Amino acid sequence: MDDPKTLVSTDWLEAHLRDPDLRILDASWYLPAMGRDAKTEFDAGHIPGARFFDIDEISDQRSELPHMAPPAEKFMSRMRAMGVGDGHQVVIYDGAGIFSAPRVWWTFRLMGKTDVAVLDGGFPKWKAEGRMIEDLPPFVRDRHMTVQRQAQLVKDVTQVAAASKLGDREIIDARSEARFRGDEPEPRPGLRQGHIPNAKNLPFGRLLNADGTMKSPEALQAEFLAAGVDLGKPAITTCGSGVSAAILNLALERIGHRDHALYDGSWAEWGMYGDLRVARG
Repeated sequence: MDDPKTLVSTDWLEAHLRDPDLRILDASWYLPAMGRDAKTEFDAGHIPGARFFDIDEISDQRSELPHMAPPAEKFMSRMRAMGVGDGHQVVIYDGAGIFSAPRVWWTFRLMGKTDVAVLDGGFPKWKAEGRMIEDLPPFVRDRHMTVQRQAQLVKDVTQVAAASKLGDREIIDARSEARFRGDEPEPRPGLRQGHIPNAKNLPFGRLLNADGTMKSPEALQAEFLAAGVDLGKPAITTCGSGVSAAILNLALERIGHRDHALYDGSWAEWGMYGDLRVARG
């Protein structure tokens, strides 16, 4: 099941921990309601050698929308400063299990990097198994990085609106059923309630096992089909602000569905503009 381009186990990571070309990133990120500080937790303890990837800082801060994908130049400079570059195998984890790490996995793929995987079960599983943890800052040496942005992996609001109208792509929403239906207020103030017309709902938690690991490819495929997703069509994933949507992208990649993209603005954008249609129920 270990695949260094999508998902690796804690056993795999521990076995490769001292590989000279391995780079580990803590990509923990939490919603305000979770009451957790990702950087403080990282400083208190992390997987040996890990660097902290700040999703909010390594973003396009020219945008009013939260943590939009960074410009290629900013991504390259931040990764070089963290000692991550060409020829490295990257493994990304987060402190929730599988929550924000897939967003950074998707960001690397957007930049043309495919030797990158998410740690299955994340830091909670690593700690529960009694594996090594340290609080030391990593030793960093600059590494050159080249980027080839893969524009087909990200969609903007105009492209998503066209897909919603034409039905030529499956729009898959990772938010909870209540938020998708419009029965529950959005955590960000000022946003309308509901979903993109013709979208399908697949809350990201359905793709995970009780221990926080990702379900098998066979079980993942069954979840997409149960949500009414036509896997013969290209897919666009969405969520509240483009973080948990990437869990769907990772799952699609795991089942061999290669034609998928992420709507970076997600509901933070769609729910803000009154001229965009909203469906409820």
